[in-house]
Formats: sequence, C-alpha cells, structure tokens
Amino acid sequence: MNAALDDELRALEAAGLKRALRQVQHRRGGMVTLGGERLADFASNDYLGLAADPRIARAAQAVLQAEGTGAAAARLISGNHPIHEVLEHTLARFKGCDYTLLFPTGYMVNVGAIGALVGRGDVIYSDALNHASLIDGCRLSRAEVRVFPHNDVDALDTMLQAERTHFRRALVVVEGVFSMDGDTFPLDRLVPVARRHRAWTYVDDAHGSGVLGATGAGAIEACGVTGEIDVLVGTLGKAFGTAGAFAGGSQELVELLVNRARSFIFTTGTPPALAAATLEALRIAQVEPWRREAVRARARQLRTRLAEAGIQVSGDAEGHIVPIVVGDPLRTMAVVAELRRRGFLVGGVRPPTVPAGTSRLRISLAAVHPVELVDALAASLIELLRGP
Repeated sequence: MNAALDDELRALEAAGLKRALRQVQHRRGGMVTLGGERLADFASNDYLGLAADPRIARAAQAVLQAEGTGAAAARLISGNHPIHEVLEHTLARFKGCDYTLLFPTGYMVNVGAIGALVGRGDVIYSDALNHASLIDGCRLSRAEVRVFPHNDVDALDTMLQAERTHFRRALVVVEGVFSMDGDTFPLDRLVPVARRHRAWTYVDDAHGSGVLGATGAGAIEACGVTGEIDVLVGTLGKAFGTAGAFAGGSQELVELLVNRARSFIFTTGTPPALAAATLEALRIAQVEPWRREAVRARARQLRTRLAEAGIQVSGDAEGHIVPIVVGDPLRTMAVVAELRRRGFLVGGVRPPTVPAGTSRLRISLAAVHPVELVDALAASLIELLRGP
C-alpha cells in the first residue's frame, strides 16, 4: 500500500498540488507565528479579528470551570445543555429566522441537512462553484443533481422551467459569498424564481455572516431577503472566531433536522464552553460595528491599490475576500513562498479546490490589519505579479 500511496504523493508534488500541515501559533492583531517566523496573516477567515479576543476566551473559561470540557453525549441523548439553546435563540434573532440548530462544523451541516430535505425522486440545482461540503451533501442525498452556471439566475430559471414538474421536490443550493471567488450570489433575484417554480432555497452564508449587511447578518440581509430563504446556513469559526455552525429557518425545518440529519443525530454535542464563547463573540460583533466597517475599508484599500497597478482582482468591489488568479499552480505557490519570505502569509489555492487553470492567491482581510500593513502587502503583490 505504501508504495502505491507514495506514487500518488510524488505525482501531486510534481504537479504543484501537494499539501502539508503548518503549525500556526500566537494569533494577535492580524499577525501569527509560523515556523518561528512572525507573519502578517492574510490567509485566515478571522474577518472581524475575534479569534484571539481575550473577552471571548474569558467567557469560555467561566463555563469551562463550571461545566467541564465536553457535552459528553449526542444532544438527543444527554448532551443538550441550556446554553446550546440560548445560543440557538440568539442566532435566530441575529439571522432573522424562527429557529436555528447547532452543528459541530459547517461541513456537517451541509452533509446532514441537504440529505434530510431531499432524496430519491427529488432534484437539486447547485451553483457550479459551490463549496465541497455542499457538493458532497448533494451527492449523499441521492437526489438528482443539476449544476447551473455560476451566479446565473436566468440559466437556473430555464432549467427549472424545463423539468421542475418531473420531480417531487426541488432544492436550489448556493453560497451567500463564494469562498474562493469572493462574490455574492444575487439572492434578491433567486427568491422570486424559486417561488415561481415551487423550489426551496438553501443558502450557505459561511463567509458573509458577521461581515455583510447593516447589522452583519450576512448576504441575506445585504440582498434584502431576510426571512425569505427556506434554509440558511452559517459558520461560527470565521467572522465570529470560535467553531461550529448552524442551520436556520422555520420551526418545522429545525424539528425535521433534529429527527433526520444524521450528522446532528449521531455526534456529540458542542462543548458548552464553546457555545459561551460564541455568545460573547456575537455580542461583540453587534456592539462593535467598526469591525465590519474596518474589514470592508481594508478590502477597498487593497483592491484600489492593485487596480491602479493593473492587477486584475476577482470578486465583489468591496468583498473582504480578494482572489488573484495566477493560473499555474507551481507559479502560484512560488509567489506564496516569496510573500512569506517578505513577511506575509497568503493562501495559495489550487485544484481540486478551484478548477484547473485557475490556481490563485486568496487574500482575506481582517478588521485588525493596520492600514500600513495592507499597503505593504499591495506593494509586494504589485512587484511580484506585474512583472518587468
């Protein structure tokens, strides 16, 4: 076995696609320590700069001392703590829905919730650039899967018109903000199309939650469709700096997920201390709106500098995820290595995460990045990408 696996690993390395774990420590103020080096972190999803906030750590510590380290069982057995329900009610108010249900990870939401809603005899319409967890959730559901062009509501409308009546249920699955492209799905256009064809809407807003919208409630708020999405998903390990995820919607939806979502039923509940930490993160995000304003301002700053230098950047004009398509995976990782040598940690994204030929730098801004640091990153990117 080892010889066969080694051949695969060598092939990945030759193509510039081999990955390895890195030890990252001491996250403070947009900086991290990696292999003994202090680097400016433009690779994480810590958009609001909350992952190392001491107030959140203290909230977790208080409940850790009182309740211990783990929930000790699945929530349907004996692992349902009152603080889980407090967090779920708080998230529902924040997202403008009736109920939410906690899951240990965003991946577990998507592989559990989609299959709980649709199955054989049903159809899923999935955006071409959906996250791997959504793709896997669609496949595991055993429903028919139709892929429509990225962000193309007109194409989706045509597909629904042609075959919606052939299936019992139809589910449209999209992201609020696409993690590798930094653009927002036009949810305001999606809702009327889905309703016209009696299709349910499923929006994974992992990267919009906490950042977009007047209150930070995400792409659903920013697009003006609060309360109009059937299933909304968000994660807690990005803008809110903790861990876990949730699905939200009607009371009936949540009750069904409690009974049908296998990734909820057959797993230990979230540690109560982690739920306490998330409650504090949500509080901070609400009372400190400067954080979401700051991350958007820094994104505008970087995009403006790059555009002035003729560097093409993907995504929304004010998107906090700034992708720069390089193309070749080996060149992409060479740029990543040089940026690290200059003191910047930037993500290099290669197939299969993105389509072949679109390897890219994925730069994510945070509220706590000093503006001078953003300018310094821009200057290095311009030097490395513009060429002689």
